[in-house]
Amino acid sequence: MALDLKNIHIGSMIQSRVKQNEFEMTRICKFMQSSEEEIKIMYLQKDLPTNILLRWSKLLEYDFFRIYSQYLILFAPQKSVQVGIKQKEDKKCILPQFRKNLYTKEIIDFILELVRTGKRTKKQVMEEYNIPKSTLYKWLEKY
Repeated sequence: MALDLKNIHIGSMIQSRVKQNEFEMTRICKFMQSSEEEIKIMYLQKDLPTNILLRWSKLLEYDFFRIYSQYLILFAPQKSVQVGIKQKEDKKCILPQFRKNLYTKEIIDFILELVRTGKRTKKQVMEEYNIPKSTLYKWLEKY
C-alpha cells in the first residue's frame, strides 16, 4: 500500500497492519476493549481519537502518529514562513520544543524521487519543503 500523505485514512492503514501481521480478532477486541463490530467500524474511519490511535500503536507495535508528523514535515509551513501571524518572542511555550525535523526513509525517498523524476528542481524542493541545501545534497550523495 502506497502512503498518500495528502489523504491519510488511518483506519485502512490500521487494517493493513492487522492483516500484515495476522492479528486475531479476539486479541484485538480484548486489547482495545471493543466489540468486533466496533473494530470493523474503526477500520472505516478516516480519523480516530488520539487515545484510540495510541492503543492501536501499542497493540500493533507501529507509530501511527509518525504518519501525521511526516505530513507536517512535508506540507505544513514552518514558523518563519507563516504570513500574517505575529510571533511573540517574549513568551515561553510550555509544550516541548523540537529542534530538528525527523526525516524518515519514506520522506527522503519521496523528496529524492521528486528531484530525480524532474517533478521538482532542487531549488523548488528546498523552498517548498524547507529542506536545507546541505541536507538535500547529503541525501543525493548517500542515496
